[in-house]
Order: sequence, then structure tokens, then C-alpha cells
Amino acid sequence: MTDVLIAGGGVAGSTLAILLGRRGFSVELLERGQFPKEKPCGEGLMPAGVAVLERLGLAGAIGGAPFHGVRYHFGRYMAEGRFPHARGIPDVGRGQRRKQLDRTLFEAAAATPGVKAHTGALVDAPICENGRVTGVIASGEPLRARLVVAADGAHSRIRHCLGLDAESSRRRFGIRVHYRLGKGQHQPPWVDILLAAGHELYVTPLPDNEVLVAALSESKFLREPVHMVFLRWIFAEPLLVSLLEDAEQSSPPMCASWPAKSATCGVAPGPVLLGDAVGSVDPITGSGMTQALLTAELLAAYIQKGLEAPDAWIWKFERKRRLLFRDLKFLTQMMLWLSDHPRLAAEAFSLARNSPYLLRHLVGVAGGTRRLFGAGYQAAYCWSAVPESNSPAPDIPV
Repeated sequence: MTDVLIAGGGVAGSTLAILLGRRGFSVELLERGQFPKEKPCGEGLMPAGVAVLERLGLAGAIGGAPFHGVRYHFGRYMAEGRFPHARGIPDVGRGQRRKQLDRTLFEAAAATPGVKAHTGALVDAPICENGRVTGVIASGEPLRARLVVAADGAHSRIRHCLGLDAESSRRRFGIRVHYRLGKGQHQPPWVDILLAAGHELYVTPLPDNEVLVAALSESKFLREPVHMVFLRWIFAEPLLVSLLEDAEQSSPPMCASWPAKSATCGVAPGPVLLGDAVGSVDPITGSGMTQALLTAELLAAYIQKGLEAPDAWIWKFERKRRLLFRDLKFLTQMMLWLSDHPRLAAEAFSLARNSPYLLRHLVGVAGGTRRLFGAGYQAAYCWSAVPESNSPAPDIPV
């Protein structure tokens, strides 16, 4: 019987497969799609996520354009937040096309001893026996494992079949397009966020002089075709008009909405939900891919320590995961609340602009290197930074 069966070969699923294969576990990795494939995504990887790739030894293969932090624009004002230094974590993020990141991670997983990776494998339903999940039905065939990990995305089939779907009343939509800049034009090594009434625009530097331009807004503001709204927002910003003057569009627009259904709970007897399957944080903080990498690393450490033990370990993992992202979730909720109150948002922007340390601290929270309240580094990232050799599992606090 396979040790761990992972449904979904995206960032979270492939990273977990690599980590478990290197630690001697047998893994079945099932991906329904084919690579390379596009996904609507902000494509900015925060420093804590870059650190995971470095620990995997894959940062060079994945590549990406470095950026030093985030620049916020509000009208004619700009506030610059550089990523703070943190022990063992780079102080830069990286922008990379999602299709490149996903393909590199999946190919690395497929090349890892102990991992059997499959594309075109559609997971139909979990197998439930004696009150626990013992496997899945994939492409009509039963596959069993000691542990099932559902990393099958925001519309997780496994989560739905287990009755773990939860709804949210708030609905946001996003759209993204890639542009290749013209001769003499270069996006500075920053993620630019342009704040406007009812929406935000994001510009992320990418390799080969490309940029990603994305927009986020409330669904209630969508009263005409999305691409028309998007273009109107772009041409209302002098910064973007100048940047894209001689640019060539290099990808078709892709849209998504948030939140998709999330989970009432991230674990159950037999399965663990991972990545977007457990719920995605609003992209306003740009931390989705970083969350996926960090939680995969966290889960691998718990599996190494606890797979032979009773199921109590998965509940300990779930508590640790919630603790890991408590500050980021609070920061996200605070930013969404400010987006609903423009006057207070303007005051908060003015405060951040005049308090460089405060803005740098908040950027550090989004980047995965700072606690929101209290001094010091985000402790969870410190102990999770385990070399990928034959090092023993960390002593996980519970």
C-alpha cells in the first residue's frame, strides 16, 4: 500500500511529494491536467516562499525576477515598503509565471525516488471505509493509501464529497494579463499596487522583460464585460499608461473569483486538505503561493513524525497550520475592511507613508517573515527550515 496519496500536482501537492519522497515515503501524485498550464494568479512569490524553494534546492531551476518589496500608490502619492531582513530567509521576493513554477515543481516531484507522478488522472471521489478515508477512485480505479492529501484546488472534489464545503458571503473577482515591455521600458524590482476607488491594480516584474498586470475588485462593481473594465482602469493610471506604451500583450486575459468554497475543517480521519483546497486567502496580500509552500513543508514534517501514530497528529498539524497564518489572515481582513472605507484607507495610507518602519513591518507580515504583533521573527518558519538531506524531523511543538 502507498504511504501517501496526493490529489493535485500544483504548488502544494508537488512540493509535498518532493519532501516526502526525499524522506523515504512512497507517494502517488495525481494531477488531472497537463503541464505547462496557465492559472490566474498574482505570480509574486514572497521571501518565505523563496526560502522554501532554496531549501528544496529548486530556486535556481524555477528562477524569476527579484523584487525588493511593495510600492503602494494612492493618487499622486507613493509609499515604499521594503522586505525586512529575517534570519535564514532572503529579503527579496520573486516574480515568475505560474506555468513555469508548477511545471518545474511537478517535474521535480516526478524525478524524486519513491514518487509516482501521473497527469490526466481525474480523482472522482474518496474511498470511505469504517469511518475513515482510505483512498480515492481515480479515473475509475480504486487507489488506497495510509494517508490521503487533497491538494486539488479551490474547487476540491474530495472536500465536496466529504461534506466539508463552507461558503463566504463576500465575493471578489480578479483578472490578469501579461505584457512584454517595449524597448527601453523596464519594470523596477518592486511589486506596484495602485489603490483606487473600488479596485486595486497590481504590477509584478517577471523574467524576459514581462510584467503581470492584475486587478482585484468587488463583484458588485462588475457591470460590463470584465476586459473592458480592466482596460478602463489601466488607462486611468498614468504610471501604467507610460509603462505599457509600447508593450505587447503576451497572454490572453484570465479571470477568477474569491473566495471559492473553503473548508469547514482542514482535516478528517484519513485525509488532510492542503493549499487552496482548505481555503484561499484573498489575493490582496499576494501570499497564496507562499502559503502553499510553507504548509506543504509543515505537513511533511508532521507526516515524518506521526504517520505511524494514530490520527491525533493530524489535529495537531491543523492547529499549527492555523497558528502559522493567524497574523496573515488578520492582516488580510484588515486590508479588506479598509478597502470598504475609502476615507479611512486614505488616512491609513498617509500613516504608512509617514512611518516607513510600520509599512516595512506590515510588508514583512505579508512576506512571511514577521509577526503582526510582538517582536521577533515568525517562529514557525524558523523551526521548519530543515535541510533536505537525511536530517531527522524537527521536534514539533504541540
